[in-house]
Order: sequence, then C-alpha cells, then structure tokens
Amino acid sequence: MKHILGFILILTVFITGCSDNTSGSETVEGEDWSPEQSIEIVAPSGAGGGWDTTARMAAKILEEEDIIGQDIGVVNKTGGGGAVGWSYIAGREGSPYNLFVTSPPIIDVPLNGNSEYNHEDFTPIANVIADYGAFAVRADADWDTLPELFDDMLEDPSGITVIGSSSPGSMDHLKFVRFAKAYGVDVQKIKYVSEQDGGELTALLNGSVDVFSTSVAQTVEQVKAGEIKVLAITSEERLEGDVLSDFETAIEQGINETYINWRGFMGPADLDEEVVAYYEEAFRQMNESDAWADVRSQYGWGDMFLDSKEFKAFLDEEKKETEILLQELGLSE
Repeated sequence: MKHILGFILILTVFITGCSDNTSGSETVEGEDWSPEQSIEIVAPSGAGGGWDTTARMAAKILEEEDIIGQDIGVVNKTGGGGAVGWSYIAGREGSPYNLFVTSPPIIDVPLNGNSEYNHEDFTPIANVIADYGAFAVRADADWDTLPELFDDMLEDPSGITVIGSSSPGSMDHLKFVRFAKAYGVDVQKIKYVSEQDGGELTALLNGSVDVFSTSVAQTVEQVKAGEIKVLAITSEERLEGDVLSDFETAIEQGINETYINWRGFMGPADLDEEVVAYYEEAFRQMNESDAWADVRSQYGWGDMFLDSKEFKAFLDEEKKETEILLQELGLSE
C-alpha cells in the first residue's frame, strides 16, 4: 500500500507541475475523431453508490461545461461486484460510445475468482478522483472509535457483522480487513455481508448488521440526520468541509493504515488511439474545471488525475499489491 501511495505522490507532483488549471472549458474537438452520437457510461452498481455518483456527476459536468457536445447517459448494471457491468462492456469491443466508471474492484474481483474479466480486458482512459473509506455504525452504537470496535472483535471476530457494497474479497471488504489486520484481529473470522442493490444503510439502521464499510461521501447526509456516526476514515489526514472535518482518521486513533479508493473511467478493448486521446482530453478538461472542483469538495473527493498511460501503469502496480494481500488473507482464487 505504501508503494502505491508513493507512486500516486510522484504522479501527482508531476501532473501538478505540468498542468495549467483553467476555469473555462471548450468542447473537445479531436483531430481524427469526435463522437457523432450519444455516449453511454455504465455504473456497474445500483443507484446512489460511489460508481453511480461519479458517473452521474462526470456526465453532468461534461455536458454542462460543453466539454463533450453529445448527450451522455448513465446506465446501472448491477451484480457480481461489478462483473455484470464489465461483461456488458466486454461485449462492446471497439465501441467508442460505451464507457464505464471503475475503481479497486476491477482488480479485486477477478483476483478472487468472481469475474472472468480484469482491467487488462479494457482500455484505461483516465483516473479522476481519490475517494476515501469510512467505517460507520448506528448513532446509538456503543463504539465511538475504531479501536473500541476492534477491541470487541479481538474477543469475538465473528460476533460483529460488517456490510459493504462490494463482493467478498473486494473493496469494502478488503479495506475493513486491512485495518482490522493492522489492529491484530483474526481477519479470516470476520463476518462480511455483501449488499449490491443499495440496501446497506437500511440493514445498518434496522440492526441486521453492525458496521458499514463504505466511502466517506456515503455517510455525510446520514451523519447530519443523526442516524449514524463514523468511527474513522481511511485517509492520511482529516478531510476539509462541513461534517467531513469532524471525522477522525484511523491514524489519529493509533492505527497506522490508510486506504485510497481511486476512481476513473475505462472503455471496451481495442479502442482506437484517437478515441482514447479524445476522451482523455475531455476528462482532463473536466478535471481542471471549477465545476468539477466543486463536485470534489461536495463529496470529499481528492484530486487524482492520471492519463491513459499513467492509469494503466497504476492499475498494473495495484494488481501486484492486491495479489499479495489476498494471498496473505487466504482470499485469492
């Protein structure tokens, strides 16, 4: 993980030094290719999750800022921790009008044997954000910090149920496991429930589960409403913003671990180079816009732009790191 964070830091410094941030945007006009029909972005999950929110916010900014001069629709393809959506995109090989939003499950799910497709079966276009995880419980729960939760799990790891949006052995599961392992919990005995149709919060609030492993953005409104509390977040430092700045990091609580939920866009296999160049420039313009900066601030997302080549290199490295973790935990195929 530290190796990945160093990789990101180097890229961020390079990109920051070479970028010229502008507040205005112009429609991207490719020298060799521009879209001539509407574009579909697949969110491989239900409505309201991180993939869905990222896809819809990106489509909104790309249209409203007139960066892409075509209609952009977002379609939800749920199931398999993302595998259903990936299968759908895999069937559109070479199509310049089908994109999808992606994040760590494109690495995790194939490695634990739950998808025949992995990141190498698609075309990386651009990564756009760094999101962070949060571990939430009901507002009336006995735990106020992550160490308090883990102290109980040291005695009875399987007596506490954790829920997440991703499949077992994937993002929401692995990030909780990473922090529990750092504290000394027997991670192979953790009871994890996968809920991919948007019922995670309901399950938490009705007492069916004890802990919700999710993204920071998915907790804010419920914290404001007094329904849940966040035990800790996975960033290195506290985030800025209303409510967000109140969330303590695990590091502050003595657990020396972090987790980044990167999120970007890919297309089908065998996209022409000019198509990749067009979309890469479109997402670059989106990333540099004031409108996207406002979206990042709203959801507590960090700026982590990687172009197509950088994104591919990052994915390859992430796969190596995740393989090691899954093997250590006995969660690999």
